[in-house]
Amino acid sequence: MIIKVCGMREAANIRAVEALGIDMMGFIFWPGSRRYVSQLPAYLPTACRRVGVFVDAPVGDIVQHADSYQLHAIQLHGHESPAAIRQLRQQLPHADTSIIKALNIATTADLHQAAAYEGVADLLLFDTKGPSVGGNGQQFDWHVLAAYTGATPFLLSGGIGPDDVRRVHAFRHPRCLGVDLNSRFESSPGVKDIPKIASFIHQLKHYEQD
Repeated sequence: MIIKVCGMREAANIRAVEALGIDMMGFIFWPGSRRYVSQLPAYLPTACRRVGVFVDAPVGDIVQHADSYQLHAIQLHGHESPAAIRQLRQQLPHADTSIIKALNIATTADLHQAAAYEGVADLLLFDTKGPSVGGNGQQFDWHVLAAYTGATPFLLSGGIGPDDVRRVHAFRHPRCLGVDLNSRFESSPGVKDIPKIASFIHQLKHYEQD
């Protein structure tokens, strides 16, 4: 199971989270976020994939960050259209950069939007529909994802916390590749609680081995 930790900002915290053996680390480049990365951290991870998170950002801004941060993936969390994503792909500095399209979900009807991104996004991220585009700390009813029949794999997001190991382990969908962790694993916005993440990963691996 892929473990993505999003909303990173501080160099020492980045090193500590990276040392836990996670797969992906997200950096938020949307000024409206409390976890906004306004300047290049003194340290960037080398042992996991770097993901840049953007919300309806100009293509030039995304390209600049992709180059400066040597991003392996771009996560789009706004109203980016399939056509805009195709245009973005043509301008990214590295052709193998992955595109993750985040979709806000509350009901099965919200899943209909996923069809437009088939063959456009490499990965989807199903997040909770809430007052903010992300980081709301709230969960949606994962049962609605049974209605998702698309071919594009996805990450499960939206308010996953330290006490959700059993729930994550019990969730089953053939296209689910892993989970995205953020606000409920923080001591303050942008600073992750290392023991909480370490315990979550350890418990999840224990369930998988069983």
